Amino acid sequence: MLIATAYGGLQNLQSSLNPIKGMGVASLSVVYGSLIISSMFLPSIIIRKFGCKWTLVGSMCCYVTYTLANFYPQWYTLIPTAVILGFGGGPYWASKCTYLTLSGIRYAEKKGKEKMDVVNLYFGIFFLVYQSSGVWGNLISSLIFSQRTTNGTVFNYTYCGAGNCPDLTIDALNSTETARPSTDLIYILMGVYTGCGVLAVLLVALFLDQINLKEEHEKEEKEVTICMSFMATFRQLKDKRQCLLIPLTMFSGFQQGFLASDYTKSYVTCALGIQFVGYVMICFGATNSILSMLAGKLSEYTGRIAMFVLGVPRAGMSMSDAICQTLLNALYGVLFAEHKEAAFANYRLWESLGFVISFAYSSFLCVYVKLYIVLSVLVLGMAFYGTVEFIESRKRPDTSTEIREN
Repeated sequence: MLIATAYGGLQNLQSSLNPIKGMGVASLSVVYGSLIISSMFLPSIIIRKFGCKWTLVGSMCCYVTYTLANFYPQWYTLIPTAVILGFGGGPYWASKCTYLTLSGIRYAEKKGKEKMDVVNLYFGIFFLVYQSSGVWGNLISSLIFSQRTTNGTVFNYTYCGAGNCPDLTIDALNSTETARPSTDLIYILMGVYTGCGVLAVLLVALFLDQINLKEEHEKEEKEVTICMSFMATFRQLKDKRQCLLIPLTMFSGFQQGFLASDYTKSYVTCALGIQFVGYVMICFGATNSILSMLAGKLSEYTGRIAMFVLGVPRAGMSMSDAICQTLLNALYGVLFAEHKEAAFANYRLWESLGFVISFAYSSFLCVYVKLYIVLSVLVLGMAFYGTVEFIESRKRPDTSTEIREN
């Protein structure tokens, strides 16, 4: 939660804090571009070499470097640390998901419960805590930036929201500079975020139990190479279910990218000022946190299909994100239980590609065009997800028939 408090709060502010030549958004694009490469090559080899716990510790240190770079945001500080963060992000998410999945499966086996239900619950609890970081990270930024903000000139609000276009708003934005906070306040914020990151590293290093992976890989005594890790990630694409889940996984990246780069800048900073970004995102984070837990629990009674169909396309952004992230992570963990590292590496790879594309066109397209793109990816993703559920439903009757015969 602490590492997400720092990075999540910082990510939401990048497009507003560092708008010159799109430097902030460009650094986020580099983060997720590096994350794609990281997801292809690193997770399996690092997790098997160091275990989930120490992979988490090392990866979290990479996040701290990016926060430190924001004390003096320049192209030569933000871009290199964005690369470092991206390379740490792949192992971070893969190890986190592997840890949760293994813990859930082992608990289900011990208690005689359905694995899918327990894994859903575990991911729901995790995202309850993880998404609550959006509350704390944004509360910190708003409280600090509310102390004193440079007054800006009010301009035509038709430039804000869906009507925000790069070629139309550049002069207006230059006249207000969206009320950028003073350097002293930015230093205070970065100091708090850095402290959160360092504390997170220490807590995991000192108190998180190492999970035993030998049982999962006892038949693979030979050392895993980078090439083997790369091949494992792409070998996963031979599974048609993995390929069908790519659009919905990318939608998760598109949606979060829109929220971080466009919603905060075009709807909040543009109309209200940067000091209100945190307050608005607190509502998102609080709702997301609660619904993540509910999604994991309710799926036991409604099934994941109902949660996906009713929640992801029709609800508000926070509910959609909560259901999509919680159940999609759990779905990967259960469908690809035999190849968890490769599966979660694919999850992070395709979600990151959605982020990269979203951040890449952020400075060139009008907001209403971006909304159409996100909605199109969602429709395609839900259609392909339905195909995955159809494939799985054809497998289950065979199993139940065998049980009745026995």
